[in-house]
Amino acid sequence: MPARDALSERLIPLQRLRPGDHAFVSYGDDEVRWEAVTAFVRLGLARGEKVLVLPSPDVPEEEVLARIDFPSRSTVRARRHGQLTVTSMRELIRPDAVFTAARQMGQLHAATDRATAEGYTGLRAFIDMGWVAALGADVAAMARRETGAHALFAGRPYTEVCAYDRRRFDRAVLTAMEQAHPRVALERLGSLRTVHGPDEAVAFVGEADAANQAGFVRSLEIALSRTAAARQLTVDLTRLHFLSVGCAVGLLTLARGAAGHDLVEVRCDRGQHRMLRRLGADAVPRLAPREVVRPC
Repeated sequence: MPARDALSERLIPLQRLRPGDHAFVSYGDDEVRWEAVTAFVRLGLARGEKVLVLPSPDVPEEEVLARIDFPSRSTVRARRHGQLTVTSMRELIRPDAVFTAARQMGQLHAATDRATAEGYTGLRAFIDMGWVAALGADVAAMARRETGAHALFAGRPYTEVCAYDRRRFDRAVLTAMEQAHPRVALERLGSLRTVHGPDEAVAFVGEADAANQAGFVRSLEIALSRTAAARQLTVDLTRLHFLSVGCAVGLLTLARGAAGHDLVEVRCDRGQHRMLRRLGADAVPRLAPREVVRPC
């Protein structure tokens, strides 16, 4: 679905979160929640980060671990060695009984320093905001925390996802919290979003795979039609987690047939640039792939 608001610039696949990212995600059913938690945890472990999971207080630790480990029990070793911890907001702010942003951020700041001192590449935390009601926290105070947490992230190896169950929070709260976060993660793994910019540009966010190929190609056709008068189009692939060969071929085919354009510039990462060149991008006269270096 096309989008043209400020949110569009902050959208990112969950898999593309990097140290220093502070992201909002919402879910409306439990399967989506566990899909997001599992991907976030496993990617952090693979990157050598220490991982904290703070589930909603009504979800027992045994269920969290069963969901994350299914079907391979892949996190057993990480838990044994302390790389993965399932905890709670009440435990995090201990010995304080009442939540304060200063206490929480101080604890997370110290935990990040401990993680790096222990040899991990950083710390990441998945925080289900179901704890807000359980601790009687004020929603306005939470919004101030989210907008005032810059020191936790700036130049530091800390990544955080704040997950909101849409069945627990009203729309106004969700909107405010979404706006308070610098990043907004796509709700579903495997999804694809198209963002049409105000100028001659289109960006893709998520996964351009076989399941999404028809939508990917159709969005490119629409973008080429919209930019015919300007005779140039910029295609941004840098927020894709995955680009299939089929989608890449579709892009090259459309660029080759875009006789009404003088230039189709493609912003891409190193792997995407390599793929496009191997598929014949250099032989498409009006196509200009531009490699963009992204943070590790």
